[in-house]
This record gives sequence, structure tokens and C-alpha cells, in this order.
Amino acid sequence: MEFISKELDDYVCAHTEQEPKLLYDLNRRTHLEVLQPRMLSGQFQGRALSMFSHMIKPKNILEIGTYTGYSAVCMAEGLAEGGKIITIDKNEELEDLVKEVFWNAGLSETIDFKIGNAMEIVPQLDEEFDLVFIDADKGNYGNYYDMVIDKMPSGGFILLDNVLWSGKVLKEAEPGDVDTKELIALNKRLQEDDRVQNIILPIRDGLTILRKK
Repeated sequence: MEFISKELDDYVCAHTEQEPKLLYDLNRRTHLEVLQPRMLSGQFQGRALSMFSHMIKPKNILEIGTYTGYSAVCMAEGLAEGGKIITIDKNEELEDLVKEVFWNAGLSETIDFKIGNAMEIVPQLDEEFDLVFIDADKGNYGNYYDMVIDKMPSGGFILLDNVLWSGKVLKEAEPGDVDTKELIALNKRLQEDDRVQNIILPIRDGLTILRKK
């Protein structure tokens, strides 16, 4: 589902800060070499992530779902001095590409890239996170939220991608469609969770912004 016309989308992108050359090259490379390039944040959402990070000035960021590293580099732009990012992905096939991207961006010491199951890694983390970006397997979104909410201070932010799920959240999930069922349930649960202030922005496939009270 396209939430605005292609013409309006083109206009929005043309009047949004352009992505740095390193990210432009990564955008093209992802589309040429990697499966499911639609998973990449891209210029518009990437600039939104950079803007949010600049506003929050996080000391520590947690990202669940690295893909090719585009979003992590965007969020790194707004880190507080001496800040760190931990990003987790289970796709070992992309490890070399992601490490190359972080090295070329001068972020190898800033970003701690972990390969593995976030369900196992996140509970072992001792850090407190000012910003969390969740963009991984949708069926575990609720579990990820439950794991990170207590690792954040009051005023911390959680971003969740793909929460509109191409409009599938408007209808009852088909039998066996675990992802849609989870997103519908989580969107309802977040609306009722008095620990957070919540808003859904129709950026690309839907971006939830949560502020912990």
C-alpha cells in the first residue's frame, strides 16, 4: 500500500535533506546486491531517523535489526559526544558488508555490531538506552518492546518500523499470519500502555514513536 501518491512522495524526497554520499552509495549497493532492498530505510526515513537522533542527542542507542547498516549510520549522526550504538542482526551473510560500511563511515569504534538472536542478546545488556529502534522480525515486536522498556530512562524514546504493515493492520489477520496479528495486537497494547506517550507517523510503512513517561 502506498500512503501518498508517487508524485507527492517524489516531492517530499526532493524537499528533504539529501542523504550523505556514503549512504547514497549504500542505498544503491543494497538495491543491486542484497535481497529485499525494501527493508532499507532509504533517504526519507533515514533523514527522519537522523533528525530524531539530533533532537534526542542520545548517549546510548539500541537497534534491533541492522540489515545493511544504513539506519545505524543515520542515527549515529545525532549521538552525544562519546555516545555508542549497539545494533543486532541475525543475518550472518551481511556481516562483512555491514562491517565495511561502519569502517568506511568511521564508526567502527562507535557502533558495536552483534550477530545473533536479539531475544537472547538484549536481556544480557547492562546499558541504559536513550533511543531504541526496532526494525526486525515483526512476530517478536511485542517481546522486544517488553525487553527494552525497562532498560530506558524516563524521557527515552522507542521507534518501531513497519507498524502499518502495508495497510494489513486495518483488517483481521489471515490464519497463520503471525506478523500481522502481532502488529495489530501491539498497536492496541501501546495505545493502552500508560507508561508511554505514543504516536504513529505514516512515514513509509508506518513509524511508531514512543516516549517513556
